[in-house]
Amino acid sequence: MSKFDLTMPKMGESITEGTIINWLINEGDSFEEGDIILEVATDKVDNEVPAPKSGTLVKTLFKAKDVVPVGEVIAVLEVYETSQIKKELVISSKSEKSHKEVRNAAPQKATAPSTSISISSLFSTSNSNTFFSPLIQKIAKEQHISFEELARIPATGHEGRLRKSDVFTYIEDGRPFKFAQPVTQDPTAYRIPQLNFDKGKGKIIEMDRMRQMIADHMVYSKHTSPHVTAYVEADMTNMVNWRNANKKVFEEKYGERLTFTPLFVEAVAKAVKDFPNINTSVDGNNIIVKEDINIGMATALPSGNLIVPVVKNADQKDLKTLAQNVNDMADKARENKLGGDDIKGSTFTISNVGTFGSVMGTPIINQPEVAILALGIIKKRAEVMETETGDEIAIRSMMYLSLSFDHRVVDGFLGGSFVRRVADYFEQFDFNRKI
Repeated sequence: MSKFDLTMPKMGESITEGTIINWLINEGDSFEEGDIILEVATDKVDNEVPAPKSGTLVKTLFKAKDVVPVGEVIAVLEVYETSQIKKELVISSKSEKSHKEVRNAAPQKATAPSTSISISSLFSTSNSNTFFSPLIQKIAKEQHISFEELARIPATGHEGRLRKSDVFTYIEDGRPFKFAQPVTQDPTAYRIPQLNFDKGKGKIIEMDRMRQMIADHMVYSKHTSPHVTAYVEADMTNMVNWRNANKKVFEEKYGERLTFTPLFVEAVAKAVKDFPNINTSVDGNNIIVKEDINIGMATALPSGNLIVPVVKNADQKDLKTLAQNVNDMADKARENKLGGDDIKGSTFTISNVGTFGSVMGTPIINQPEVAILALGIIKKRAEVMETETGDEIAIRSMMYLSLSFDHRVVDGFLGGSFVRRVADYFEQFDFNRKI
């Protein structure tokens, strides 16, 4: 048998830490490969951590309710050599061991962990005149500390270099420069004023972890992306009438509810395919055009918080499959059963604010995407229609669409053309479509 370090697994692209719910295996107990050793909660979902192979739990390094960073060793196992260790766990174990060796070395001799991927490719700075050691870059990457924020941390090293202890002290102090403006030599550049407001008195309610993550994500998005919002309205009459006429038949045939959401996802995926540059993300000075079209759906949880389950490869699925995916995600969200794979990988997000009775909204971009579409309430009203015999007034089902986009990479022409194309697909819906 040999020792094996069990680390906190990564359970999503934006997940950096997890909370241990409880240990299902006690110290000294044996287990088989695949047995659930502990349960872990993130800000979005709960997960079970299986044993990589058969063995014995030697020691737990954290207790229930402890918050542990991703990659941190949480337990020491004694495992049998005959079992096959999963590749990703092997990589995680080696990376953690290498990190410990670097952490124990003298600061002036610190070297980057030995991995197949260079640290510089994982974390790049925007100022080539500022030097940060590979160790500092790795810590910053793990803690999601931007260059602008890193550059403001007081440095105590030789010739003003930043030391590991400086970064950890800064983190312990609460990261006061978390949303720092880019560093510049221009004395006239704008700075965030440090103002002390009278916040008033009243009942104090502490944010839960998910609400804290949402708050950080929203502030980060507004700080990162210059938001512009474009609006159009669409005549939804054909789609509304078709859905009302076919929802009962659809459910009888496929056993799935036919809501408007799969119809929206279908049309949005077609428009994204027409305008691939809306399906991107920004990486420094590069634009990454995504190959897959994965549509995220902003969804309210019973707690009142929001989560974004994802319909993968939406452009390749028929209406039946889209309805299955949407209903499955909605049911899981209501029951707090969404898994890590359900909420990661989105390339474009829609938010149906009409569900709450809103006429329209100005949504905040779901980073690292570059645009988000809000769909307002579908409301009947009198509209002037052009006919062969002249203008007529008719009752039509209308809806406002609002697209917020990142003006760094999406200009008005692209943003306006895209949201107009979505509206066109809504308006041109085939009323005679067969199920």
